Amino acid sequence: MSDCEPKGWKRRDMLIGVGLFSVVAGLPLSACNPLKILANNEPTEAQRVLLRDVSQMVIPRTGTAGAGDIGVGDFVILGLAHGLENARDTLPVDAGAELSAHRRNDGSLDHISWLESELARRAKGDWPKLDEASRTAALVALDSDAYAEGVQSHPWRTIKALILTGYYTSRIGGSEELRFELVPGRYDPDVPVTAQTRSYSSDWTAVDFG
Repeated sequence: MSDCEPKGWKRRDMLIGVGLFSVVAGLPLSACNPLKILANNEPTEAQRVLLRDVSQMVIPRTGTAGAGDIGVGDFVILGLAHGLENARDTLPVDAGAELSAHRRNDGSLDHISWLESELARRAKGDWPKLDEASRTAALVALDSDAYAEGVQSHPWRTIKALILTGYYTSRIGGSEELRFELVPGRYDPDVPVTAQTRSYSSDWTAVDFG
């Protein structure tokens, strides 16, 4: 085992997540940086399952694979550890008890620990073990609160933005879920749009989501 491979979370288990992260962060896949930082931020298996399932609920399987199917949960773990979407910013002193309980040693929020606790609180139980309806209700309520009028920032916004970024910068998200045309053939000023119309990957704006 190399010194840049965290114990327990094997390189082969996270390769897809590392690949997605490398694309977004502009790192070569062979770089060790995405792995080394996990030495002090290694997720538990339960946390990996949680992020996989949450990602899948945000972008479920339809005609194309869902976010959980393609490893976006592992991308989110890496993105949070590296501070994408300002995930490693220091929590304000007046952050409140619910956030402060998940403060890291460096003063930033442990988003995954917070999400585990928040979903369990809302679902009144162990979220991953509940039925689909209960899990969906808890996540929908969390999403509604995070984007309610007047809310300027919220931990869930950070996690959801990373789910969207990870998915739509993947091959499936960028060229199958979205339409991809390397060289546009013509300009159409008036195109009918239906519920089945897919956006073009060159027109995607989820990096600025929220």
